[in-house]
Amino acid sequence: MLFVLLALVTCILLGLFTLYIVAKIKKDTSKYLTNVPCSEQTFPFGNTLPFLKGSVVYLDLIMQGVKELGRTSLFHDGPLSWVVITADPEFIELIYSSSTHITKGSQYDYFKRWLGQGLLISDGDKWRFHRKIITPTFHFSILQQFLTVFDTVGDNFVRKLQQHVGSTSVEISNLISLCTLDIICETAMGVKMNALDMKDSENMEYIKGIRIMCKIIVDRMFSFLHPIFYPLTLNYYREKRALKMVNGYVDNVISQKIQQRKELNQKEDKSQIDGIRTRLAFLDLLLEAKIDGTPLTKAELRDEVNTFMFEGHDTTSSAITFCLLMLATHPRVQDKVMAEQKEILEGDLKLAHPTSKELSQMKYLENVIKETLRLYPSVPLFSRKLGEDVEFKGNLYPKGITLVLTPYATHRDPDIFPEPEKFLPERFEESEMLKINPFAYTPFSAGSRNCIGQKFAMMEIKSTVSKVVRHFKLEPAHPEHQIQLVSETTLNSKNGVKISLQAR
Repeated sequence: MLFVLLALVTCILLGLFTLYIVAKIKKDTSKYLTNVPCSEQTFPFGNTLPFLKGSVVYLDLIMQGVKELGRTSLFHDGPLSWVVITADPEFIELIYSSSTHITKGSQYDYFKRWLGQGLLISDGDKWRFHRKIITPTFHFSILQQFLTVFDTVGDNFVRKLQQHVGSTSVEISNLISLCTLDIICETAMGVKMNALDMKDSENMEYIKGIRIMCKIIVDRMFSFLHPIFYPLTLNYYREKRALKMVNGYVDNVISQKIQQRKELNQKEDKSQIDGIRTRLAFLDLLLEAKIDGTPLTKAELRDEVNTFMFEGHDTTSSAITFCLLMLATHPRVQDKVMAEQKEILEGDLKLAHPTSKELSQMKYLENVIKETLRLYPSVPLFSRKLGEDVEFKGNLYPKGITLVLTPYATHRDPDIFPEPEKFLPERFEESEMLKINPFAYTPFSAGSRNCIGQKFAMMEIKSTVSKVVRHFKLEPAHPEHQIQLVSETTLNSKNGVKISLQAR
């Protein structure tokens, strides 16, 4: 009887304490968010119940919210927790133009066990120092060195696609993912992964580890389990094993590179040294970087390599996949791309190896890629924490609240991009883009924390798409294939992306 009484008293006290916390939060935040619209909540789930179906419905629900509530709305992701979702270019400009609001949202915490304090996640002085030393590694003169990698891996990708010529339906997203993985491994670490050929078992373990990490991060993003309970789950132990594989591989590559540098510095033949140093990878450049005269530690090197591997793989894979789909389903656009290729490149187009200058001349292809990224931004959502209170359009937003910035929704706003569902590369003619707020189009984010590798990505996408179009006529799949968009670590199609290929 005494036990029951104690349990009852405990429940009452907990209930009163919860009511006190709720009342205090409401009082402390009463001046904030007073006029920000919000859809009806279900206690204690807030607005999360419609999202239980997972990433397949996520983007549709956001678009529905923008349509019903306006460009900026409040989203309760629990009884005492909320975020602001915005597709307003002016609000986005306010955030991206600020040097105060540079801390990433809590969603990025799920990456920390993998990416550590790499450039994607770090903030404050750590981020500023690393951004400063990494920026020169993306100088145009260095990016030119990667053209050979784009070309060589692209040739292998074409050979794989040739096996499917004449097929009425080919799933291309997995092959493209392996292609971009080969490119990023060689440019980031100086390692030939051969993912397209599946030859090396050690490399395959590394690839497997990366894919497990991406899947676990997505699972955690859409899980309603509090992070405090994560160590009790099976995914926690799967993640530990995957990280052991991934970090072990990267650490081994770093050690080999350090040893190679020691041996290189002992060489007396200066011409040989210069010849080797012209074939630098991202990791080589990081090994030469210093902060206040001190080189990066092995842990810092690993974090940056892991970050570059993550950011430079799935994002470009998504962009190339959707770009090829758009070309396959829009023959007029494909014909114009092909005409531009003939105008710029001489001789046999299949044997051509475009220079950086020739790639830069492919203006229409660039517009095709930009229009693809408008409709299918590789990262459809970004998030930031406010570094201080912000007043915007009559509302006060509190310091520390998470803002979810939605390029997917902004890019499809009919008031910004007329007939937004139509694929029209001509939108990106310079005269047309002058008519809109530049922060209405942010596939690579914007401001000081924009994607540091966007020039690298654009060059890689151009090189790969150019090569594919010069070898194949792309057509829709038969029977017709309807993609199912999912917002995970990047934008993908749950049921793959299918087209058909004909030899030119």
